[in-house]
Amino acid sequence: MKKAKVIVVMPAYNAAKTIEDTYRDIPIGVVDEVIVVDDCSSDNTVEVAKKLGLTVIFHEMNLGYGGNQKTCYREAIKRNADIVIMIHPDYQYDSRLTEEIVKPIRDGRFDIMFGSRIRTRKEALDGGMPPVKYILNRFVSLIENIVLGVNLTEHLSGYRAYSKKVLQTLPLNKFSNDFLFDQQLTVSAIAHGFTIAEYPVPVRYFSESSSIQFIKGTKFLLETFFTLFLFILYKLKIYKSNIFI
Repeated sequence: MKKAKVIVVMPAYNAAKTIEDTYRDIPIGVVDEVIVVDDCSSDNTVEVAKKLGLTVIFHEMNLGYGGNQKTCYREAIKRNADIVIMIHPDYQYDSRLTEEIVKPIRDGRFDIMFGSRIRTRKEALDGGMPPVKYILNRFVSLIENIVLGVNLTEHLSGYRAYSKKVLQTLPLNKFSNDFLFDQQLTVSAIAHGFTIAEYPVPVRYFSESSSIQFIKGTKFLLETFFTLFLFILYKLKIYKSNIFI
């Protein structure tokens, strides 16, 4: 049986201080290649990644979080990846768990895997997650579970793995170039019948980790709820948004 090709993609923006630690924690022999897509960083992220021997692609202008991921997945599929795992290079997610995130997809049990930081409230808060973010995370995830008919502990994780079929089927280019991208991908995947599971991961919040700010966060929440509204219209066969085509 042919061994699945696993590629890690890192959507990077000003990650020079943390990308090496993130990369070094990936277990040896689990992945075949690591692709870093730099979204026009103002620090030396590109130089650090190249010194580590990683495949580096850089945008000459900032395309946003979603725009960065589009390049990540396009390049991974171009390199014949069977499984693609996104790890933020800000060291907020534990890349030592790469094998655990990949295995259920490789075994054919699920199409998508999330790394969940919300196994218990104590773990989340002890790991540094601000209480307000914890409450919002729980609230948004509850609403998404009800609307989408799933039971995931977290919908806002940036630690995700996808089968090749998911990335080749979903209309990625029609998704947002902003932070909404992950939510649109999840909703679209469920609409297409793909299966999602999760694996608990430690919570790590510190000053070098990236974080969405208040205004952008508010915009993200409103857009997320609108995406859920579009899903309801789609299920009721009233309106079919292009993210479901």
